[in-house]
Amino acid sequence: MATAKPLPVNLTDEQIDEFGREMDAIYDEVMASRGEKDRLYILRLIRTQRSMAFVGRMIIYASLFLLPPWGHALAGWGTTLVVMFLGVAMLGVAKILENMEIGHNILHAQWDWMKDPEIQSNTWEWDSMSPSDRWMHSHNVVHHTWTNVVGKDLDVGYGIMRVTPMQPWHVKYLLQPIYFVLLALLFEEGVALHEQAIVDVVEGKKSPKDAGLGPVMKRIGRKMWGQVRKDYIMWPLAGALVAVPLSFVVAVSPWQVFLLVAAANAIANIIRNVWAFVIIFCGHFPEGVYSFTEDQVEGESKGQWYMRQMLGSANITGGPLFHVLSGNLSHQIEHHLFPDMCSNRYPEVSPRVQALAARYGLPYNRASIWRQFGTTWLNNLRLSLPGGKLPPKSFTGWLACLTLAERNAGSFS
Repeated sequence: MATAKPLPVNLTDEQIDEFGREMDAIYDEVMASRGEKDRLYILRLIRTQRSMAFVGRMIIYASLFLLPPWGHALAGWGTTLVVMFLGVAMLGVAKILENMEIGHNILHAQWDWMKDPEIQSNTWEWDSMSPSDRWMHSHNVVHHTWTNVVGKDLDVGYGIMRVTPMQPWHVKYLLQPIYFVLLALLFEEGVALHEQAIVDVVEGKKSPKDAGLGPVMKRIGRKMWGQVRKDYIMWPLAGALVAVPLSFVVAVSPWQVFLLVAAANAIANIIRNVWAFVIIFCGHFPEGVYSFTEDQVEGESKGQWYMRQMLGSANITGGPLFHVLSGNLSHQIEHHLFPDMCSNRYPEVSPRVQALAARYGLPYNRASIWRQFGTTWLNNLRLSLPGGKLPPKSFTGWLACLTLAERNAGSFS
């Protein structure tokens, strides 16, 4: 069945179906070639991440022996904070790796094929305030099914921001530049509370009982408490307990040690939160990314679904280390096209997808992180006010706006 409103492409249904078959061929080829190289990749990455987290925490503890009361040549607040920052940075990067390239992708079932009981989507619990099972529903099921469909995809504005002119303006959006910053700093908390039941109750669509809010909040609350207990009680308490006997020899306050370690963990979490926010927003909301109506996905074919994923996503350019630290969500287009494909395969698939898009005259939104985040931020400011410019209705006009140099560079953004 044809969609009620067609996608903004100048292609026939037959061409769209052929596009879908070619995408299927890329997917099937890569999935059939998974093997030992892929298995070693994820195993090494997990070992590296866990080692980094452990070493980062040990450096944070080591910095406590540089506090001024120790009185040795290196003791002082300057050296303490420098060494502590090194530990915080390492812990922050470890948390980024765990959330982005490891946890996110394991929960997408990208590594279930290995049959490793320790690395399965239905058993992995990641280092985040969002319970894995709840996140898998809101993200894997809702978001990836309804990518950028206004009214269906909860990730369109995350319930607090207007990211497309297709969303009706409301006075509450005047504050969205503030929400933008707060969500970046508290991204893991925001993701944990990103639930349809909560949205329905807040918007008055359902009562807490009808929305099933109680069980949902209980599940989220348990996970949040576990994260708070780990980062802000147990790890700081371990440092404070060591400081208790030392306080009889040196004037080191166990309470001060507790607060320093808790603050270090908080900064590491903020580093992870801001990075994840930037990468994810760059993949979904920069200039040139399309949103869709429910009419446009009614009776959607596989080829149309592939096309919507491509039009509703954007990539970020960068080197191999950048791609790993981004969880390979710098290849957001490929991730939306093939969400259960091993993330380490996205870099090799990307040129093939880009070539396929060029052959069908479709845009491939790819640019630097500065361009993608810059236009996302400017879009956030603009859409806090009424109005806003919709993307062109077809790519004929859109492609005509590109310079020859941009076309040759493949910078379809």
